[in-house]
Amino acid sequence: MKKDILYATQCLFVAGMGMAAVALTACNPEPDESDLYTFTGQTITSFIEGDSSLTSFAYVLRRVRYDRLLAAYGTYTCFAPTNEGVAAYCDSLYDDPEAVLPHNGMSERSVEGLSDSLCLDMVRYHLTSSIRSAVSLTGTGEVSTMLGYEFSYSADPLGRPVFNGKAVALSTDNEVTNGVVHVINNVIPRDTRLLGDVFERNPQYSIFCEAFRRTGLADSVVVHTKGSFTFTQRPRENYSGILYAQEECRVGYTVFAESNEVLARKGISSFEDLVRFANEQYANAAEWYDYARENGIVISTGDDYTNRFNALNMFVAYHILYASMSENQLVFEKGTSSFWNYAPDADLYDYYETMLPHTMLKVWMPHEYITQRNLYINRYQTNNTLTNEVGTQGTNHQLVRAGARVNRGEQLRAYNGYIISINDLLVYDRLVPRGVFNERMRFNVTSILPELITNRHRYDGAITIPSGYDGSRIGVPAHYFDNVELYDEGICFAFAPHGAWRCYQADQLQFWGRYDFAFKLPPVPTGTYEVRIVYPPLSYGSFMQYYMGNSRNVQSMEALGLPQDIRIDAEDPRIGWTSPLDEEDQGIATDVAMRNRGYMRAPHSFCGHGENGWKEETSCRNEGGYGTMIIRAILGTKEIRQGEDTWMRIKSLNPDNPNAISGIDFIELVPVGVVGNQEYSEDWY
Repeated sequence: MKKDILYATQCLFVAGMGMAAVALTACNPEPDESDLYTFTGQTITSFIEGDSSLTSFAYVLRRVRYDRLLAAYGTYTCFAPTNEGVAAYCDSLYDDPEAVLPHNGMSERSVEGLSDSLCLDMVRYHLTSSIRSAVSLTGTGEVSTMLGYEFSYSADPLGRPVFNGKAVALSTDNEVTNGVVHVINNVIPRDTRLLGDVFERNPQYSIFCEAFRRTGLADSVVVHTKGSFTFTQRPRENYSGILYAQEECRVGYTVFAESNEVLARKGISSFEDLVRFANEQYANAAEWYDYARENGIVISTGDDYTNRFNALNMFVAYHILYASMSENQLVFEKGTSSFWNYAPDADLYDYYETMLPHTMLKVWMPHEYITQRNLYINRYQTNNTLTNEVGTQGTNHQLVRAGARVNRGEQLRAYNGYIISINDLLVYDRLVPRGVFNERMRFNVTSILPELITNRHRYDGAITIPSGYDGSRIGVPAHYFDNVELYDEGICFAFAPHGAWRCYQADQLQFWGRYDFAFKLPPVPTGTYEVRIVYPPLSYGSFMQYYMGNSRNVQSMEALGLPQDIRIDAEDPRIGWTSPLDEEDQGIATDVAMRNRGYMRAPHSFCGHGENGWKEETSCRNEGGYGTMIIRAILGTKEIRQGEDTWMRIKSLNPDNPNAISGIDFIELVPVGVVGNQEYSEDWY
């Protein structure tokens, strides 16, 4: 859970302002919806207490003291169930035949019989910390809640929003001073079953389900929280907005799955058939699976399916991601916001680590399929990220494999993750490391640190920046991430969630203080890679050194390139950035000169998407100015082995300046064969 800002004032500050100003900052509605409301003086609490059809929900709010929160400043959306809906919910809990505790811990069949924990979960599952108008709830999608879990929305035959298929909106867009209230006819049902149970209850996945269970992987994905954390604030100047303190870290998973129908099209009609298929695909995988070969691992085709390097186990493990997300969160899709987004012909993609040790997969929405919202896993085309034309993605590509397409609208939700339906068999075969990943790979910070995904911080997360540039962020505890090692505790992490940040995917992880830490890089295939980072030149930024090593041990780290000083202006001769719009050759000569100095322009694919659509002149390739992710620094060239971990360390070289800030937006790992291709050049996207 996130610390309630009313009771966590030690985590809130704005340079040069009092605490009252801080509180007011968080109350601004999102800029693109602020003109939808005329405020009447009511709060969410007074609205609910004044409606005779909502007295049961008003009682629940008072039980857990959320009536106080919703009577104060803030920006919330409340989905308020009617008395009849609350009564039906209480009956369902009291009569639940599968309840672990008798009557789910209720003392009687009434709203008064609910336990405090049931009341708290109900309230937080019906609240968001941002405005969700009825207009934003059209079509299909998910709403992230203050409980940390999302619910889906769709439309009934009358066009009314329906939540999780049961709770229908009876009255929408009831505007109040601290948000909006939607009155619904039922309590929104919450998913309480784990992934294995959800598979068991959906017979269309019976073959995959049996493999999931018999490999033991169903038992590997039952953990759903890492516990509570304490956020420690490190003050700094040049900061505005609120740090919402993150205290709880959920753990979740995403499982891609082939239905029996999909398997049947491939000649697989039983569990035994699937075992034979897995054996055929993985028996010789050490020829291309560098991790197995480099560690001398023998791949088994026997019947001990719990062996992590049994072929069936490998097949299933490659379907599981270490992050919980819906099909709508697999890539940062276009049209989801007025915030900085992608160019019209840019592709949408992301990379994720799987449970098959040291492997990953790519989810890709090619720009030609964006209107259909088609997502493909491990789609492969030749010469991807290379072009034979100036300023375009080129015509030098041939589609080799379409990839497994996500079957939109067929996903299943569980308490600890999602099951996403795909239309083809998903295998880590020879073409994945040798083809799919033979491209410029750009890793957003959220795909490097999956806790940010599972805890709903990226994209339209549980916390949305109230008003564009107000600076509100999420204060992340220092030991929150599994794949981060601290060498000095004097650091503050702040995640800038989806908002008007001039960054890739409109978010970034920032840090300041006496920082010295390392994080694990994604498991790319064995090879030699050029390593790049993107950053905005900032006058109050940091001076740091990057390192790389093969373990968390600081002794394994070797310096990567020269120290990086992000205080240097982009137009300084040491970098030499210019606006390519001012140059007849579109900046090609400057690109060459910058690269000789160890720099590149930021990509042309993002930034500049505003109310009037894409603006080429404000893409991050073309636009200079304050705070823009305008520069990629080439840190050096390193051999990376899939058979080993790879860690990147960032150490402050001005540790006595707590105001010096830096961050991680994305990192690029580019095979040297792509960088030095003699026939084609890298595209600008």
